[in-house]
Amino acid sequence: MKIESIRLKNFKAFRSAELVDIPAFCVFVGANGSGKSTIFSIFGFLRDALTSNVNAALMKLGGSRGFQEVRSRNSEGPIEIEMKFRERPDSPLITYFIQIGEERGKAVVERELLKYRRGSGGQPWHFLDFSRGKGIAVTNELDAVTDVNELHREEQTLKSRDILAVKGLAQFERFPAVMALGNLIENWHVSDFHISKARPEQEAGYAEHLSREGENLSLVIQYLHNHHGDVFKKILTLLKMRVPGVSSVESKTTEEGRVLLKFQDGSFEDPFLARYVSDGTIKMLAYLTLLYDPNPHPLLCVEEPENQLYPKLLWELAEEFRLYSNRGGQVFVSTHSPDFLNAARVEEVFWLVKKDGYTQIRRASDDRQIVAYMKEGDQMGYLWDQGFFEGADPR
Repeated sequence: MKIESIRLKNFKAFRSAELVDIPAFCVFVGANGSGKSTIFSIFGFLRDALTSNVNAALMKLGGSRGFQEVRSRNSEGPIEIEMKFRERPDSPLITYFIQIGEERGKAVVERELLKYRRGSGGQPWHFLDFSRGKGIAVTNELDAVTDVNELHREEQTLKSRDILAVKGLAQFERFPAVMALGNLIENWHVSDFHISKARPEQEAGYAEHLSREGENLSLVIQYLHNHHGDVFKKILTLLKMRVPGVSSVESKTTEEGRVLLKFQDGSFEDPFLARYVSDGTIKMLAYLTLLYDPNPHPLLCVEEPENQLYPKLLWELAEEFRLYSNRGGQVFVSTHSPDFLNAARVEEVFWLVKKDGYTQIRRASDDRQIVAYMKEGDQMGYLWDQGFFEGADPR
């Protein structure tokens, strides 16, 4: 999946903002409080709304005030999120739109649309169109339809007006277009890795994918070792290249039924437990585990990957993120590090600026001066550090 654009209205700091021409590897910079984390919270919000309902997702994002806290301050009208993406490069452009209002202190889905554009011209086909819990969904297989008159539309009524139609209909194979969108939303991954969560021994269990905070790292390493030996060897080879001295990593289950990570340093006979290994080693292992997942996420969001990593490793980490995106999984990264940003290309960088209390989004590739400097051999991080990103001071 590749997201091509995102439009936001009345969503937290984004009163009216749009990201367009989004690349496969996308880097966001900006001052503290400018809205970098809010970009990522869009995906968490949609996933939570799909899992539960819009009111629960708003409460999780905005606290007890829910809708009022998430809606941009001093604004009126509904919250709107519009996302355009393709499942594959040769797939039709898909638009998903959700409009959320409030009624008697509770959020309601005012409008929810899923539409496809076939070819470069003509009106898009509405495969899902719901308003306040009622609407229609198309049951045809997308690839089998060549004429809008061939669409089979089925009327549906949801049990509540704060439920996404995508949630209910994505469970049924007779709504293939909606099911595809639901699968994509469920498989987005936002990483907020915490070293302190990954170090302790874990209760024995089973985990195929790294969690948001990384507390199941030892379980995932164990799974990869047992079921995907080639992937495990790849991760270990890359870790040895990035962290000199590490010769092996293993996941062991103790007699008490707890799982721990052990690192072997070629200079010492006995291995180290995870609690004695450097923060950078643990974090690099976690990122490699995430990036070489046998079933990669269609969208991976990573906040400030530079923390606890040696600056010289950041260029290589950026290259790993780009390779992941080249394999088909889009990557969004927020950073405060000029060293990480130095590895970015001009078309990959956006910066966020607060103006009159709201966030604006700017593309580095739209700034002629930045583009000119990059053509002359400058690097993005140095330009940011020297103040060429107006309104996005790195200090």
